[in-house]
Amino acid sequence: MTASRRAKSPMDLCEGPFLKKILIYTVPIILTGLLQLLFNAADLVVVGQFCGENSVGAVGATGSLITLLVNLFMGFATGAGVCVAQGLGAKDEKLVHRTIHTAIPGAVVCGVFLTVVGMLFSGTFLEWMKTPAEQIELSTVYLKIYFAGVIPMLLYNFGAAILRAAGDTRTPLIFLSISGVLNVLLNVLFVWAFDLNVAGVALATTISQTLSCVLVMIELTRRKDEIRLDFRKLRFYKKALVRIVRIGLPAGLQGSMFAISNVIIQSSVNSLGSVVLNGSAASSSIEGFVYTVMVGFQQTVMNFVGQNIGAGKTENVRKITRICLLCVVASGMIVGSVAVLLRRPLLSIYLGDSEASIAFGSERLIVIATTYFLCGIMDVLSGALRGMGYSVQPMILCVFGVCVLRIVWIMTVFAMEAYHTLSVLVASWPLSWLITSIALAVTYLICYRKAFRRRASY
Repeated sequence: MTASRRAKSPMDLCEGPFLKKILIYTVPIILTGLLQLLFNAADLVVVGQFCGENSVGAVGATGSLITLLVNLFMGFATGAGVCVAQGLGAKDEKLVHRTIHTAIPGAVVCGVFLTVVGMLFSGTFLEWMKTPAEQIELSTVYLKIYFAGVIPMLLYNFGAAILRAAGDTRTPLIFLSISGVLNVLLNVLFVWAFDLNVAGVALATTISQTLSCVLVMIELTRRKDEIRLDFRKLRFYKKALVRIVRIGLPAGLQGSMFAISNVIIQSSVNSLGSVVLNGSAASSSIEGFVYTVMVGFQQTVMNFVGQNIGAGKTENVRKITRICLLCVVASGMIVGSVAVLLRRPLLSIYLGDSEASIAFGSERLIVIATTYFLCGIMDVLSGALRGMGYSVQPMILCVFGVCVLRIVWIMTVFAMEAYHTLSVLVASWPLSWLITSIALAVTYLICYRKAFRRRASY
């Protein structure tokens, strides 16, 4: 990247045409997310081809637990991104500087905590989740190595959030492309050449995430604009920390509560046996690609709304939200339909010729992929609210509308012997997305009117 490019001001997200800008901004986010998914997908494919379906299940069984432990602290990256976006919109360089130099050491502290917890309690957590006996040892090995590298993973995500808040979505994509290629190469080397099984794919993921972390930190230190990072000025600025926590903690708690409900669901899947678990793990990986296409619009609406709120251009917020909602519905329906139509060949990539596991994977994928656009609506509305500075409201609605409902479903409907099936279990997801989206839409309208009236009174 040339010095002249680094000297440019962050992208102005407050001026139209918004559809064009939103698409230009979102596509690199989607591609970045897809590459991140390839880390785990490559893990599953490589171990599936060289080590067998039990290893696929072992890696897949760790997903919901990793999400549970990591999501709380990833919420602080969201908080940092929103604060940077609002500061840039308001042209408050002091706020931007202090937010960035508080967020980076915050990521390190969060990472140290996660490393200790993950290394010490991985096996215990997996036992609580009723992970099948033939897979728990492999899953424990994978988790311990993964958490050994969680600090660079958090640093990358915090750094990427800062760049995106400034309108730069391409640089994180470039860096993740480089580390993604390394991840795939190391997967094959460690698993096929060195016969390290799941330990090899975990080690490959850790090394590649470290590379992406180093690259994004170097980029931030070399910037010439408002988001430049100076390691000598790293410290916890009280007001900046409070702002990050105020927005990031509810977002992190929401993510963790989502993960808790998914852990309970994963435990329920585990109780159905290893064949169902293997099919569910493969389906979950494919679903992740559908979700990633949609979730890019959540990050987009959050940063666009954040900059416009900071600039006092409240009238743009509704237009931006409407465009992102239309985009997320269209993309979710299209990609979800493709996943369903190609479900058998896609599942066979992970599961080989295991017909029983493929059948269960297809059963889950049909339910989730055809209704995933509802989750996209929910995420865009949550992102718009956070961009406006409202983080507690979407947390409360999502916790009750998604997490509590799913847990109640498992304890009542799924607990009945006649309905103790995979299809009934995952049916709780689209139901919870629909209910929560309706509640968020009502809340969004109320909060938007408050923000508009507050702006009009100035």
